[in-house]
Parts: sequence; structure tokens; C-alpha cells
Amino acid sequence: MPTRTARTAWNGTLEQGSGQVELSSSKVGTYEVSFPKRAADEAGGTTSPEELVAAAHSACYAMQLSAIIAEAGGTPQSLEVSADVSLGPDPAGGFRLTGIQLTVRGEVEGLDAAGFEKAAQDAKVACPVSKALTGVDISLDAALES
Repeated sequence: MPTRTARTAWNGTLEQGSGQVELSSSKVGTYEVSFPKRAADEAGGTTSPEELVAAAHSACYAMQLSAIIAEAGGTPQSLEVSADVSLGPDPAGGFRLTGIQLTVRGEVEGLDAAGFEKAAQDAKVACPVSKALTGVDISLDAALES
């Protein structure tokens, strides 16, 4: 499997500085980052490490869930996955990721609600990004759409 690369160029102090995150492997974009906007309610056109983790987690989870649904005999028609990643103070000092809320809604043929819930829980455990984030509390809200 390939290694993927992102690069950040940062200028200045934490409070006054800013940077650009480049998705180097795919070359799909370069995105602005700054700590004041990271800590603000409104991102104001910048991204953050937490948003990038949320993007990675939602994409990885969707892929893993589609595989597990197929293994269980179902056929995913559509999966809508969101990941909310929270940043907060670390009792040891500084900041840490304080939680991740995964929400998935799916249209699936061949699985009932209980089968979908089991697949969703199994995907949460098997997803490589979930495995990388074992130090963060990850909660899941999964439901079939009718």
C-alpha cells in the first residue's frame, strides 16, 4: 500500500502566525490554517487539524462499512457519514482531541436494522483511522433510512 503525504508551511508564532496545509500526494489543494481560527466558533475560510482528522475518519469509516456490509451479505446503496471531532484542554497541559462523534445513515439492501447496526459497530473497530485514534473516545450513531 502507498504512503500518502501532506505538508504544512507555517510562519510566525502560534497566536499571530498562520500556515498552509498542502495535500501533496493528491495535489487536490492547499488550505489555510491558523490557531485563532482553529479555536474560534467560525472557521472563516480556514481548516484545522480537527477538520482534516474528521475528513479522514469519515472517508475511511465509509469505506470500511461498505466492505463489512458486503461481507454480511448486504449491498450498500448509499452511506452518509459525518465525523465531528472536538478539541479541548488536556489535563496534562495543552490541548487534545476530546471526542469523535461518527454519524452514519445508510440505504442498504439485504440487512435489517440490527444487521446494519452490527456492521456499523464492527466498522468503527476495524477502520484504520479509528485504530489510529484509540486514545480518543469515539461514539457512533448509526441508522438505516427507509
